[in-house]
Amino acid sequence: MQAWQVHELGEPGEVMLLADVERPTPGEGQVLLRVRAANINFPDALMCRGQYQVRPPLPFTPGVEICGETEDGRRVIANPALPHGGFAEYAVADAAALLPAPDALDDAEAAALHIGYQTAWFALHRRARLEAGETLLVHAAAGGVGSAAVQLGKAAGATVIGVAGGAGKAAVARDLGCDVVIDRREQDVVATVKEATGGRGADVIFDPVGGEAYTQSAKTVAFEGRIVIVGFASGTIPSPALNHALIKNYAVLGLHWGLYNTRNPKLVQHCHEQLTGLAARGAIKPLVSERVPLAGAADAVQRVADGVTTGRVTVLPSRENGAAA
Repeated sequence: MQAWQVHELGEPGEVMLLADVERPTPGEGQVLLRVRAANINFPDALMCRGQYQVRPPLPFTPGVEICGETEDGRRVIANPALPHGGFAEYAVADAAALLPAPDALDDAEAAALHIGYQTAWFALHRRARLEAGETLLVHAAAGGVGSAAVQLGKAAGATVIGVAGGAGKAAVARDLGCDVVIDRREQDVVATVKEATGGRGADVIFDPVGGEAYTQSAKTVAFEGRIVIVGFASGTIPSPALNHALIKNYAVLGLHWGLYNTRNPKLVQHCHEQLTGLAARGAIKPLVSERVPLAGAADAVQRVADGVTTGRVTVLPSRENGAAA
């Protein structure tokens, strides 16, 4: 089979190499899956660089989120068991963790439903306890996980303010359903949020960016508001001033979604059921901006790493599916 492999760490576009390799052999409790679609996540780029908390042994195949097909023909969503990741024609995954792919979504959309939407759902509902009528501020609203947070916020009955970088991404955020869109390159984020909320600020802030975005969050969070930290796409990890949180009565919450797979897997299943129901009634639909063939995976991962994409970019390894599936 064909698979992308990383033999040395560095930028994805330089270190990912397409090779002919043997199909992976499932270990105990694992299954072999034909990869129908593999969604690109920012951690894929971090893994290529050696900057992610998970560091698979070299050589490894990136790709942490797929829609696959079991030997008996079932369409499933899975997180491949590294080092045999999803940017390949076949991958292996833990049998106990397989989730049914929603009938309402095609392969690329189903592949994009899992990590980003689970992250957003846990952040908004499990950690921040978002309520209908509250105001939700989403940083990087046109990105993969940000677009999921926008859709889930709207589905929960919140007023959603989306922050994006550039006119093109701002247009995407607007199309996703944001009630207010802020182009951080052209507008003052803090002033615009305060104006949009009558000076009150946002009840819940979803931050996958860190750096300057966190600074803006601390200045725009409402009384008894909640800032949920889900990542540091900016590359800068902020150091919160806890005296500021005390003075303004707000909470800073962390979310590492992957922990739930081992600490409370039943919650992951419950979340998937909620997401499947929302997808069935059209309340959420992953924004798949690009569908690329297997040969284009390295370039696509690099573009995600560079922050120039919107929504999700999905690799379609199956020679049956092709790039337009």
